[in-house]
Amino acid sequence: MSLGLLGNKIGMTQIFDESGKIIPVTVLKIGPCIITQVKTVLKDGYNAIQIGYGNVSRKSLTQPELGHLQKSNIQPLKYLKEFKINNPEDFQINQVLNVETFTTGQLVDVRGKSSGKGFSGVQKRHNFARGPMTHGSKNHRAPGSIGMGTTPGRVLPGKKMAGQLGNKIINIKKLKIILIDSKENILVVKGSVPGKPGNLLSIIASH
Repeated sequence: MSLGLLGNKIGMTQIFDESGKIIPVTVLKIGPCIITQVKTVLKDGYNAIQIGYGNVSRKSLTQPELGHLQKSNIQPLKYLKEFKINNPEDFQINQVLNVETFTTGQLVDVRGKSSGKGFSGVQKRHNFARGPMTHGSKNHRAPGSIGMGTTPGRVLPGKKMAGQLGNKIINIKKLKIILIDSKENILVVKGSVPGKPGNLLSIIASH
């Protein structure tokens, strides 16, 4: 149960530390996020806050989405996400959360959708070995046998085969915050995060 924020990936670069070592880093644009709802055990059965991110025009939202935000007098927001917390009494609706929620040196988990790579074969998708390239072999990148013959006479569920690669929710844990720029709402973390530049990300404080 940790507070999290929403943001977008800007891209990767590298910086030098005090001893001159190169550190690969990812630059993230975080927030500002607005608290759109506070949930409590008494009222909803669990403690959580819902945050909104990304201003959009009214016509981009449905009537129920608009009504939910207008009830609390909040401008139209593109993304809404809930984070379970232990102390809902510390937050109120319309409160703005930005990068100052985090501190330099803190560890965070970054969750987002990985880059989609389309339909891929078993070598690329599951690191299968290829067949022989010589001596008249006709099996180079084919998957090979996918199951037994008479018994059970079917392909077992979960068989590793060709298919969609990427485009899945990936959670990268314990990335260290190297730099915070509160003026520009920029967060710089060590290492890589899922997806391409512009990708929507959830940044959550690690336990």
